[in-house]
Amino acid sequence: MRHLITTDDLSTKEIEALFADAETYLLKPPPKLLQNRLIITLFFENSTRTRSSFEIAAKKLGADVVHLDVGRSSTKKGETLYDTAANLNAMGPDAIIVRHAQSGTPHQISRHVDCAIFNAGDGAHAHPSQALLDLFTIRKHFKNDIEGKKIAIVGDIKNSRVANSNMRLLPRFGLEITLVAPPHFMPKTDFPFTHKIEDILDDVDIIMSLRTQTERHATPIYASLKDYASDYCITKERIAERDILLLHPGPVHRNIDIDDEMLADPRCKVLEQVKNGVAVRMAALKKLILANG
Repeated sequence: MRHLITTDDLSTKEIEALFADAETYLLKPPPKLLQNRLIITLFFENSTRTRSSFEIAAKKLGADVVHLDVGRSSTKKGETLYDTAANLNAMGPDAIIVRHAQSGTPHQISRHVDCAIFNAGDGAHAHPSQALLDLFTIRKHFKNDIEGKKIAIVGDIKNSRVANSNMRLLPRFGLEITLVAPPHFMPKTDFPFTHKIEDILDDVDIIMSLRTQTERHATPIYASLKDYASDYCITKERIAERDILLLHPGPVHRNIDIDDEMLADPRCKVLEQVKNGVAVRMAALKKLILANG
């Protein structure tokens, strides 16, 4: 059984094939390769972009999609998560897309089902489809010439599953990562790092800004997010005329993560990431569901 729990579940060759499919899906409507297939979305955390992206991807491929309302589900009535998974599995889905606040939950669920599990984000651990679409967007921008390109990941790295997945994936394709964060947002790392964004502006080709994960902070760290923004917001004043590609996984805290001017700047590819995300998730759904028979 094939799953997408982390980016390590796909070989470099498989990722290249995924991206070739995604390129095709951006150019023309896809065939209904998943006609009569059933996909269940199981989101224990709120999501707009990831859930809708997966659901649109599935429907574009012709699949039937059922969303489980976790707020009213049996887990709220005392049923264990794994009993819920077993009951869903008995309904014969071809895939379950899972988001959960607890790291490791998609992997645990995968041990109780007979279908493909897609990790749509688990705690601060992983968000593989986001990292894949980020890499796809970078490759498109640089026309696949990304060996040796330098990327700064900026913000709440310690609590970010997006950062974790990109830190696993991007070096496999030759990108060089520098981490930029205040000390309390910086994980223990072997990557080059700095606490000052000004240190990297003249050296990087790409900046990936992250949302401050306030919901994962045990106690407030900044008295105000404006204090954080004064040091780490990606502003037009900071970037000036530098040729830097700007990414963000969304949702963006305007004028905290990125200012209004840079969000409207053509160097910012946030909406392109959203568009590419549907195509990349289509390719991933097709690969795993058809591979599992």
